[in-house]
Amino acid sequence: MKRRLLALACVSATLLSGCGLVPGSEPERQTVTVWVMQHSASQEYLDRFTEEFEREHTQIDLDVRVQEWTGIGEKVQQALETADPGGPDVIEVGNTQVATYAEGDGLLDLTLESMRDWGRDEWLPGLAEPGRWGSQQYGIPWYAANRVVVYRKDLFREAGITAPPKTRDEWLTLTEKLDTGDDQGIYLAGQDWYTLAGFIWEEGGELATERNGVWRGTLDSPEALRGMDFYRRLQALGDGPVDADEEHPPQAGVFADGRVAQIVAVPGVVRAVLKQNPELEGKLGYFPVPGRTAGTPGAVFTGGSDLVVPANTDAREAAIEVVAALTGKRWNTELARTMNYVPNKTSLAGAVAEEEGIAAMAAGAAQGRATPGTPQWSAVEADNPIKEYMTKVLRGADPAREAERAAERITEALAFD
Repeated sequence: MKRRLLALACVSATLLSGCGLVPGSEPERQTVTVWVMQHSASQEYLDRFTEEFEREHTQIDLDVRVQEWTGIGEKVQQALETADPGGPDVIEVGNTQVATYAEGDGLLDLTLESMRDWGRDEWLPGLAEPGRWGSQQYGIPWYAANRVVVYRKDLFREAGITAPPKTRDEWLTLTEKLDTGDDQGIYLAGQDWYTLAGFIWEEGGELATERNGVWRGTLDSPEALRGMDFYRRLQALGDGPVDADEEHPPQAGVFADGRVAQIVAVPGVVRAVLKQNPELEGKLGYFPVPGRTAGTPGAVFTGGSDLVVPANTDAREAAIEVVAALTGKRWNTELARTMNYVPNKTSLAGAVAEEEGIAAMAAGAAQGRATPGTPQWSAVEADNPIKEYMTKVLRGADPAREAERAAERITEALAFD
């Protein structure tokens, strides 16, 4: 409706002047409705951004609305399909969900805009790659979070370990030294498939690949099998259950209650650990998941959010200005500092260097990845064959045979439309 009214105004104004160019007329004031997810940004941050953005863009009003994650997928899809005058013009979405929304032509192609001066060459790959659908960029990276190794400094000292490992081989050797019987070298649940994904990517493998528009599972590749073998060797150096993931039981509680030297988790887990065991205050440290070579952290799954613009927006240019501001250096850096996130560009990692856990996360994020960029990946996670595969291998089943079976199930799930 807003588009129709604007078109009628253009026609009725004058054929000679053109819309918005009537002598003496003022540019039309626009309201940009922004959907951000609950807990993604503090209210104080959103208030400051709104105030300063509106001061710098006098013809734009912001209407920032906080959304809950529960049921957000259906709500976003409805907004993309309905030309509602009160609908969103900018939406925060999970980085792995961009393909789902882009598939139905519901998002504005931001490829040209992102090539202007947005620093796209420095975007974190784990946010930028899933923000693409085909060769177009629909999602603009906003913030990221990923796993690091959280460790007990006191247990490291007791074992005579003076520094975190620099390579995966060193990590195994160090963890074996920490695994004394009384202490667990590491607590790694048997179905922590996000951590496994990082090991597979580090070996050069993939969870699934696409060729000529057809996706197939690739857990049975030599590279993916090497990633699983590393996981098996590391997981054996602790008492993590082979038939459960990191939330069953929550690994924060296990880490807080026992003499566990390491866990693989986002740094924010430490808040829960210290709440359950305040005596660990000052005893915890962080380092990036090690890679195969010294000086380069290992690949990790990157979670986080991208910003998208619905194709049916009536405030295209104004919405793009909002995206540019939120993902630009100033406000993106402030968001990272405020919420303990990784900024959206590798060049901004220094902004969080003073926080040990966030600095470790930022170093790993430079090697970050995301799940395969197909809307059907959600079908894989709904009945996740990767978890079952991991448990069977950890219980002694033949890795190659089980990987082939899991890869076939992934292929079947990805073929579902």
